[in-house]
Amino acid sequence: MEPSHIGILVALVALILLSIFFSLAETSFSTANKVRLRSLEAQGKKRATRVLKALDRYDRIISTVIVGNNIVAIVASSLGTIFFTEVLTIDPAISILISTIVITFLIVSFGEIIPKSIAKEYPETIAMSIHSLVMFFYYILLPISMFFGVLKKLTSKVFRLKNETKLDADELKIYVDTAEKEGGITEDEGNLLRSAIEFDDLDAYDIMTPRVNVIAVSEDATNEEVAEIFFTHSYSRVPVYSGTVDTIIGTIHEKDFIRHQNDEGFTLKKIMTSPLNMPANMKISVALRLMQKAKKLLAVVVDEHGGTSGIVTMEDIIEEIVGEIYDEHDEVEVLTKKVDDNVYIVEGTERLENFFEQIGFETSEEIDATTVGGFVIEMTEKFPVAGERFTFKNLEFRVTKATVKRVVQVKIIVKEEEEEEKEEEN
Repeated sequence: MEPSHIGILVALVALILLSIFFSLAETSFSTANKVRLRSLEAQGKKRATRVLKALDRYDRIISTVIVGNNIVAIVASSLGTIFFTEVLTIDPAISILISTIVITFLIVSFGEIIPKSIAKEYPETIAMSIHSLVMFFYYILLPISMFFGVLKKLTSKVFRLKNETKLDADELKIYVDTAEKEGGITEDEGNLLRSAIEFDDLDAYDIMTPRVNVIAVSEDATNEEVAEIFFTHSYSRVPVYSGTVDTIIGTIHEKDFIRHQNDEGFTLKKIMTSPLNMPANMKISVALRLMQKAKKLLAVVVDEHGGTSGIVTMEDIIEEIVGEIYDEHDEVEVLTKKVDDNVYIVEGTERLENFFEQIGFETSEEIDATTVGGFVIEMTEKFPVAGERFTFKNLEFRVTKATVKRVVQVKIIVKEEEEEEKEEEN
C-alpha cells in the first residue's frame, strides 16, 4: 500500500470520528433538558451554564452541526471512492459500488446510529462534555450557519409558518403522564402536578359553597344563636349578614367571639372584620393572590347584581391542588356512593368533573354546569321533581331527592355501550 493510500485511510478514520462528534452534538443539544441543566447549574456546574447559553442560539448551533456532518459525509464518500478505485485492481464501477457500501455502512452505523443512541440516553452529560468543541466549529462555520438562518426566515415568510414551540397545558400533562409511567415521579406527585397545571382553569364559581349551603348569622343574632352555630358546624369563621344572606357585611372569628361575648355592650359588629368580595368568574389563581394580599381566609362570591352567589375559603382553593383536607373534627363527606355494579348514588353538590373522572366517562359536548345537580337542571331545563329521569350518552340519570330550588340526590346508572346503542335504535 502506497503512502498516499495510508494518508487517505487516516483521513477516513478522522472523518468518521468527526461524524461521530457531529452526531453526538446534534442529538445531545436537541434532546438536552433545560430543567435538568438549570438544576445542574444551581449545583455549581459551570458547563451546564455554558450549554444553556449555547441553547439560546439553538438554530445556528444545529445548522452548524448538520452542515459539518454533511461536509464530512461528502468528503468521506469522495475519499473512499478514490481509495477503493486505486487499491482494487478491478472494474472501476465495482470499486465505486464497494466504496459506496463500505463508507455508507461506516457512516450510518458508527457515525450516526450508535452515537445518536448514546447521546439520546445521556444528552446533558454529553452536551456539557463536547460544548467547547461544538463552539469551536460553530465559529469556524458561522458564515454558513448565518446563511441558512436567513434562508429559514425567508422560507417561514413565504409559507407563513408560525412558531409552535410553546408548550400548552395539554402537552405538559402528557409530559407528566410520561414521567409517571416511566417511574420518574410517583402517582401522587403526578396527580399534584396535574392539579397545578389545571389550577387556573377554574373560576371562583366552580369551587364556592353555593348560597343555599352557606352557614351565616344575622347581625342581630343573640350570643346563644351564634354559639350554637359555631358548636354545631365547627367552623372557625362565619359570615355575618344584614337582612338576608344577599347582604354579607362581614366575618366573625370563633376565638374573637369566645373572648369578647361577655364584654359589656358586646355586639357582633365589634368583632366583625370587613368582607372580601370577588366576582364569580374570577380565576382561582387570582382569587388566591387577592386573599393573600388582603390577609383573608374567606371571601364572598357576588353575582352580577351584587347579590351573594356563595363563599370561597382559602382551604377550598388549596384543596384544588392537594385534594381534600380533613382535620380530626371533620366528617368525611362521601358525595358519590357505588351501590351496585355500574350504579351510583350521587349528591347534587358533587362536582360533575369529579364524577365523570371516577367512572372514566368522557364527552366532547360543551357543558355549562359544574355540579351533578346543575347538570340535571341543565338537561331537563327545569327544577325536576323526584322520579324524573333522562339519558345522556350511556348514563341514565334518575332524580331521587329534590326540592323546589335544587336537585339533592341522583341515581346514575352506567350502561354498557351496546345496551345504549340498542335503546337508541328502539
